[in-house]
Amino acid sequence: MDSQDILNCTETYLQECVAPGAEIIDSDSEALKIAVAGLEYRSLLALRVPQKWGGAEIAPEIFYQYQELTARYSGALSFLQTQHHSATAMLANSDNELLKSRYLRAIAQKELRLGVGFSHLRRSGNPAVTATSAKDGYLLSGKVPWVTGFGLFQKFIVAAVLPDDRAVFGLLPFVNIEREYGKITFSEIMQLIAMNSTNTVTATLDNWLLHESEIISVKPVGWISENDSKNILNFVPGTFGCIQAGLDVIAAVAAAKNSPFIAAACQKLEQKLDRLKQNFAQSQHSSKAEQLALRAQAIDLAVRCGHAAVAVSSGAANGTLHPAGRVYREALVYTVSGQTKDVMEATLDRIVG
Repeated sequence: MDSQDILNCTETYLQECVAPGAEIIDSDSEALKIAVAGLEYRSLLALRVPQKWGGAEIAPEIFYQYQELTARYSGALSFLQTQHHSATAMLANSDNELLKSRYLRAIAQKELRLGVGFSHLRRSGNPAVTATSAKDGYLLSGKVPWVTGFGLFQKFIVAAVLPDDRAVFGLLPFVNIEREYGKITFSEIMQLIAMNSTNTVTATLDNWLLHESEIISVKPVGWISENDSKNILNFVPGTFGCIQAGLDVIAAVAAAKNSPFIAAACQKLEQKLDRLKQNFAQSQHSSKAEQLALRAQAIDLAVRCGHAAVAVSSGAANGTLHPAGRVYREALVYTVSGQTKDVMEATLDRIVG
C-alpha cells in the first residue's frame, strides 16, 4: 500500500469497525484486543518497521495523520498503538542487528506486539529500576510503575539505570515468569478513569537477567530529557484527533436538535483546530517555547471541545456509554501523556492565562 492507501484503509476500518463500539472498547479489554487485532490484520501495526524487514516505513507526516485518525475514533486504541509504534521505532534504531532481524520481522509478520516501560526515567530521586553488570548482560531490579498492554502485548521495552547513571534498554516478556536467573511479576490491572481497557500494570523485577541478545541500546546520562525536548510535538496529532472527536459529537447534536447556535459554536471550534493544524505544519523548526505553547494550546482546545460536547449533550452525557463523556475523559489523558515539567508549566500558563 502507498501512503494514501494506508490512510484510506485506516479510516475505513475505524469508521466501520471501531467507531460503532468506541465506548465498549474504552472499558472492555477484550473489545480493545479485537480492535487492535483489526489494525494488525491490515498491516497497520508495522508502519514504523523498515521496509527491509517487511514494514511500511511511512514518512513522519503520514504517521501523524494516522495518529490523528486513530485518536478521533478511539482514544484507547490510539493509546495502545502509540505504545507499540514507539517501541517499534526504538527497536528499529537499535544497533543490535540480530535483535532487529528477529523482532522487526515478527512485527511485520503480525506475530509480535510491543509495549514500553521507561517513563520512570523522568522521575527524580533514586532510580525506580537499576541494572548491574552480569556475565551475559545485566541484572535488573526494581519497579516499573507504568506499563500498558498486559494481555495485549507479548513483550515490552524496559529501561534500567546503571551505576554510572546511563540507562540500558532491553526487551522483557510481558508475562509473570520466574526462572533461575530472576523473576518478573505484574500487579493487578489499574483502574483508570479513561482508556481503562488498555490494561495498565506495574512490573516488579527481581534480579531478572536482561541477556545481551535482548539489549536494544545503552543511552547516555540525561538521554530522556534530551529526547523529550526533541519530541514535544509527538502527542499533538493524537490530541488533534481527540479535538475532532469532540467536534464530531457537537456536530451530531447540532444536526439532531437542528440548533443554529450549537452549529455556530462547532464552526468556531473547528476554525480554532484548523489554525492549530496550520501552526503545527509549520512548527517542526520552531523554538522550544513555541512548540510548548502549541502543545498547550492543543491540550486546552481538546478539553474545551470535550467540555462543549458534554454541555450540548445535556444530562445524557453523564451516561457511562455516552461518547461525550468518553471524549472528555480522553482529553484529560492527552493533558498528561508524556508530560514533562516544561509541558506542565506550559499547560498551566495556558489555563491561568
